[in-house]
Amino acid sequence: MVTTSAVGPEVFADILAQTREFIRKEVMPREQEIAETDSIPDDLRRKAAAMGLFGYAIPQEWGGLGLDLTQDVELAMEFGYTSLALRSMFGTNNGIAGQVLVGFGTDEQKARWLEDIASGAVVASFALTEPGAGSDPSGLRTRATRDGDDWVIDGEKRFITNAPLAGLFVVFARTRPADENGTGIAVFLVPADTPGIEVSPKDRKMGQEGAWTADIRFTDVRVRSSALVGGSEDVGYRAAMTSLARGRVHIAALAVGSAQRALDESVSYAATAAQGGTPIGDFQLVQAMIADIATGVMAGRAMVREVAARYVSGADRRIGPSAAKLYCTEMVGHAADLAVQIHGGTGYMRAVTVERIYRDVRLLRLYEGTSEIQRLIIGGGLVEAARRQVAGSR
Repeated sequence: MVTTSAVGPEVFADILAQTREFIRKEVMPREQEIAETDSIPDDLRRKAAAMGLFGYAIPQEWGGLGLDLTQDVELAMEFGYTSLALRSMFGTNNGIAGQVLVGFGTDEQKARWLEDIASGAVVASFALTEPGAGSDPSGLRTRATRDGDDWVIDGEKRFITNAPLAGLFVVFARTRPADENGTGIAVFLVPADTPGIEVSPKDRKMGQEGAWTADIRFTDVRVRSSALVGGSEDVGYRAAMTSLARGRVHIAALAVGSAQRALDESVSYAATAAQGGTPIGDFQLVQAMIADIATGVMAGRAMVREVAARYVSGADRRIGPSAAKLYCTEMVGHAADLAVQIHGGTGYMRAVTVERIYRDVRLLRLYEGTSEIQRLIIGGGLVEAARRQVAGSR
């Protein structure tokens, strides 16, 4: 399927410019406030909603801006330039949760939820990960049992982004063991105020203060049959894999943005900080570290743009997204480490930008599929494609 954007280049250029100005002038000066309070200020949330950022990837017919993935990644590189908690606030609406509805929901389900998701009136949360099922959803243990016209959901989810804020949970559950007819994994739209849902206190994490995650327990949670996404018990696995693949390109772009910020902070510091009366930027080993960061940023940006274009055209929606996420998230980890090294002891101090980046970006190699899972997807996919080619030539 070829997906085209409803937003032309001139309109998008304006959206991108407004987003960049918002990030640089309004969010960056408050990064320390976000970190210290572990929350996004209400006025920034309201401004983001007014700009359409809660629904930039939702189609225009449902109240969103209708950006495609090639445009999404350009915004994501801007989001990555500041505290990643800002993007997390509306990331699930545009990404892994919202895209389940966009790609697999019935017309009635879209009409019920997408406009509120796009406006930010509802925060949608993607409830897939469990204690025994993270990057591989085939290990899912949450159960959904049919009871007349209803479904009853029981199980536990872990590390669910925006769970304490959510108005809607997009919940993946097993309706039966996998068989020849399908995976038996369904996905349900469960309002957060449904009886039987218990959201634990928000997690305390290494980084990304202000981006809230929590565990969720579902105990005899009853929903109507209309809550079953797509009206099918076997949509869940495909919906998860499709949404995650798209999300991996977005995460790769975030990593590029964070690496660019680490580079800019390092160049600025090297140009002004001195040792023995000499700016450290004059030292060749410091220049070498800066060069390594810059090279990674340039390679990552080019990769993200190409992978996004191939995703939108339908040429590659599996291996490319995994390769981009693998390379860019590993790259930004190395960039952040070098940035701290360039700053020396100063880089180890709280309230220094590169120290926050160092902690924030570590998560990028874990969620929406670990680096190890991406390697399996890439390697396994290439080998399988070669086998099919050989079999087809016989």
